[in-house]
Amino acid sequence: MEGGDTGACRKRGCCFSKDDFLPEESFKSWGNYGKALGETGMRLKDRILSRSLDEIELNEVKARSQHDMKKTLSWWDLIWLGIGAIIGTGIFVLTGKEAKDDAGPAVVISYAISGVSAMLSVFCYTEFAVEIPAAGGSFAYLRVEMGDFMAFIAAGNIIFEYLVSGAAVARSWSSYLATLFNQDPNFFRIIAHSLPADYNQLDLAAVFIIIVVCIAAVLSTKVSSRFNYVSSIVHVTIIFFIIVAGLSKADIKNYSVFAPNGTRGIFKGSAVLFFAYVGFDAVSTLAEETKNPGRDIPIGLVGSMTIITLVYCLMAATLCLMQPYNQIDTDAPFSLAFKAAGMGWAKYIVALGALKGMTSVLLVNAMGQARYVTHIARTRMIPPCLAHVHPKWGTPMNATVAMLVGTSVIAFFTDLDVLSNLVSISTLFIFMLVAVALLIRRHYVIGVTSPKHQSFLIAFLLLILVSSMVTAVLWAIEETRWTPYVITLIVWFLSTLGLRVFVPQSRNPKVWGAPLVPWLPSLSIVINIFLLGSIDGKSFLRFGIWTVGLLVYYLFFGLHASYDTERESSERRVETAKQVQMIEEGSTNSAT
Repeated sequence: MEGGDTGACRKRGCCFSKDDFLPEESFKSWGNYGKALGETGMRLKDRILSRSLDEIELNEVKARSQHDMKKTLSWWDLIWLGIGAIIGTGIFVLTGKEAKDDAGPAVVISYAISGVSAMLSVFCYTEFAVEIPAAGGSFAYLRVEMGDFMAFIAAGNIIFEYLVSGAAVARSWSSYLATLFNQDPNFFRIIAHSLPADYNQLDLAAVFIIIVVCIAAVLSTKVSSRFNYVSSIVHVTIIFFIIVAGLSKADIKNYSVFAPNGTRGIFKGSAVLFFAYVGFDAVSTLAEETKNPGRDIPIGLVGSMTIITLVYCLMAATLCLMQPYNQIDTDAPFSLAFKAAGMGWAKYIVALGALKGMTSVLLVNAMGQARYVTHIARTRMIPPCLAHVHPKWGTPMNATVAMLVGTSVIAFFTDLDVLSNLVSISTLFIFMLVAVALLIRRHYVIGVTSPKHQSFLIAFLLLILVSSMVTAVLWAIEETRWTPYVITLIVWFLSTLGLRVFVPQSRNPKVWGAPLVPWLPSLSIVINIFLLGSIDGKSFLRFGIWTVGLLVYYLFFGLHASYDTERESSERRVETAKQVQMIEEGSTNSAT
């Protein structure tokens, strides 16, 4: 193939060369790579200590995609995208599972706790999304406030979160489709007896819906948004029907045992049900395509989360009033609850609503994850070919396809129980980091914050994190005495108070800011870490294996690619500054 043809092919995104994956100087030859590996320690220190800037993320990094994403979204679009992104598998599947296994009818409290935690994270995300409206979402925010290395660890978990959550939703979509056809929830799955128990139900229907969503996400952001808007209206109508019709069959006797597993069951349910709120971070990645980020993002994110939390609590209460918690079906709880209540025909409406909701979740998930990957690829931590934005459609085509291929593979093999806990760990971890980043953003600015205040900031942040982690560990080991919890929470409170009193804010939000800083982000930190203490050990083991894999990749590839890219960018910035200075000096001399 001739050189011109290769270039044209690459622009279409249908074939690639080595330079599309590893174009940096460190990978030009084996000698260069050996030299780069020899400098790993120095480069790692540089990447850990280096922080990006708002303007770099918004201009220089964004420009590496060659084409701009189209600004087509308003606050109205964002509200419906938020609803479409979130209301899906969590409410239609995990509600039944957690009510039966952990929380009982108190699952409504579990949802309220998770909703409060999610809302705190929404406020933290919203300030960043308004100030740094880039497709990278939390990855871009952490690069600016905590440096490349921490941003990469978060980025790996962001990708993991999206892969796993998309797979979980797709498998639930398959279960509800089977219910719609009056079949067993596993009807579309093929049992592979030679595979381990949690990975032997092969789901072709889940792969099918992922492919359909991928095509829609690639073609147009605005068309995807309009489809989501119309279908979400249908979805909300069906949810209203579920609540009203379900409450008509309510039996207060089903609440006679409200919390069968006590407080521990409620918080364990909250940790898993946090999965039901995953999705609003995908909306934050659409900031780059929002017409007026300063107005639209706060309204879209806070508005959608308020509506969703109310809906979740009402639906959870309805389910447990319709049927005794220990009789709830964990695969299709609402459908079979109506059947048990003598309204068998209603299960088809419920299944249709669930399918619609999950389709919207998959669509917004696909849009969000592709934009995360696009911005990560712009920094060269992953192959730059994934940063390509299609010139006609204005969408990140390569990133969308790559992520949904990965989602399809996971959805084909993996059971929902494995997936939901994994998503909760990654999500809670990332939300905790964003809250820490917001505290750093408000209280630390290079050249403004004094060394004394910087030391205070580090000390108080460490105390907030350590006290939160000790509280979570106490809960995880089932400590029953209340004294240790009181001590850790007093330390957390005094640390946050110390941050408020002894470390002045070095930066004020330009347009919109989270309220009650530092209390709000500090509370977000302690709640997110506490909920992590309610998740099972096997999920943490899988999370640890993934994180180790991330570190290996970063040390051998991502570190050197991002180091080279930043060095080249710095050299260009210096050269540009020299040229500007020469032009200004020339203009001054001419005027003289």
